Amino acid sequence: MTNKILAYIESKDNKFKNSAFEVISEAKKLASALGCEFDVLTVTNQGNPEINGLSAYGAKKVKVVDANGLNALAGSPIKYSHTAIAKVIGEVANSGYSIIIMSATSFGKEIAPSVAMKTDTAFCPDVVDIKISDGKISVTKPVYAGKAYSEIKFNSDKVLLTLRPNVFKAEKSDGAVEIENLDLSSLNITAADFKTVVKDVVITSEKLDVAEADRIVSGGRGMRGPEHFNLIENLAASIGAATGASRAVVDAGWRPHGEQVGQTGKTVSPSLYIACGISGAIQHLAGMSSSKCIVAINKDKDAPIFQVADYGIIGDVFEVLPVLTEEFNKLT
Repeated sequence: MTNKILAYIESKDNKFKNSAFEVISEAKKLASALGCEFDVLTVTNQGNPEINGLSAYGAKKVKVVDANGLNALAGSPIKYSHTAIAKVIGEVANSGYSIIIMSATSFGKEIAPSVAMKTDTAFCPDVVDIKISDGKISVTKPVYAGKAYSEIKFNSDKVLLTLRPNVFKAEKSDGAVEIENLDLSSLNITAADFKTVVKDVVITSEKLDVAEADRIVSGGRGMRGPEHFNLIENLAASIGAATGASRAVVDAGWRPHGEQVGQTGKTVSPSLYIACGISGAIQHLAGMSSSKCIVAINKDKDAPIFQVADYGIIGDVFEVLPVLTEEFNKLT
């Protein structure tokens, strides 16, 4: 089968996510290595100026499905439908694409297995590296809660990969975009494809999402209580970071679940991760060990978090955090 790549990208609140640029850049790099073409697919309400901007990351042809038109097929007002979008991706992919790439965001994790079933492709989630040898793809992904990495090769000619966000670099490029607006009638979408729908999305705060943030400051049980998390928030504000938390903190009700980092929370790969009063349980390390730079602050010199940290501060977080915040504020 001749290789042809389809890169599905997400948008939110009429803006493309950072992960979208990573997917496009990696699709371009992969297409170059395989000597094939790649197209971009998105379901969005954005206009041509925003879509044309994707050329800055290497997109040459973008297939667009109007989100409002798609949602109207549900028969009642909705925000979006995972199952309908998975059907859209499957229908487009089955028109001649052998490789599908999307981001391993929470949304990507939701729809990727369904897309794999609809397209009869081999599926590998949460990829952190892609290699090409003799025209064949092999990928690397974390296993055993991030304690090891597995290299995976495929027997199938058809492959679906989800890329861990913030691991692959979004590289700038030059060029122009050809936009193709897809006719919904050609995708065989009916009301029956809206098996699950999201009718409303309630945003509880304007805080950065840890899954999208390039910098994160997280707190653990060492913070001793919810009343002390203002120290975490102040440090995060001083460097433009999102606030995160360990599972123990979330389970105790100190912080919302949306901030939880770890195996049962969100997997993150920021440029900078500052762990404050977090001992470093395996479940937490699984969610953040691929961060590019890890700074650990803990009074226990034997805490497991120091084994993965690039920089460690052995000390009391209640003494260290105010000093760090003050110093960072001097730089702004």
